[in-house]
Amino acid sequence: MRTGGGARTTLLVIAKEPLPGRVKTRLVPPYTFEQAAMLAAAALSDTLAAALAAPACRRVLVLEGRAGPWLPDGFEVIPQGGGGLDERLAAAFAAVRGPALLIGMDTPQVAPELLAVEWDGVDAWFGPAVDGGFWALGLRAPDPDLVRGVPVSRPDTGAAQLRRLREAGLRVAELPLLRDVDTAEDAAAVAALAPGTRFAACVGRIAAAHGGRP
Repeated sequence: MRTGGGARTTLLVIAKEPLPGRVKTRLVPPYTFEQAAMLAAAALSDTLAAALAAPACRRVLVLEGRAGPWLPDGFEVIPQGGGGLDERLAAAFAAVRGPALLIGMDTPQVAPELLAVEWDGVDAWFGPAVDGGFWALGLRAPDPDLVRGVPVSRPDTGAAQLRRLREAGLRVAELPLLRDVDTAEDAAAVAALAPGTRFAACVGRIAAAHGGRP
């Protein structure tokens, strides 16, 4: 993937306010709800930092909840739409014009260079996730109907979304496969893969406070 074209891209980060019992509940157990929220906040901070360091014409946080001290300068904040995840993704794309790349808060290992996508000869960018979903979706001409109705939270979600893009006749380029943080096993693997992140530091602090275990 070449870099440089991201300067005309809107970066969208879709996220939830990191509140105990509202985020990363699949980490519980072995983590507590409070620890899961701490990990979510760290992952969100890493994601926002990567988006801030990547070239973009606009950066937008599509947020469920309220912004907190974890939000750096440089982002607009808009509320998430209602409905299922497909409807919320559709609403996020409907809120912008021009090329847009959307990512979630589940991949704290994401690097800024992965977000510097080019659009020459490309209509859509697709970032597959290890669990069968996707961690990134980019559309040169945002169209909510390209995501609305795609089944979510299933092992074939990514395949269904990719098929939707290709059936629409779009030229699709793929980003590297990344692992979402959904379970404690995911948290350990991602922390080991990206030891310099806030997320990895948070995993380490929690483990240190509990004798090496979450």
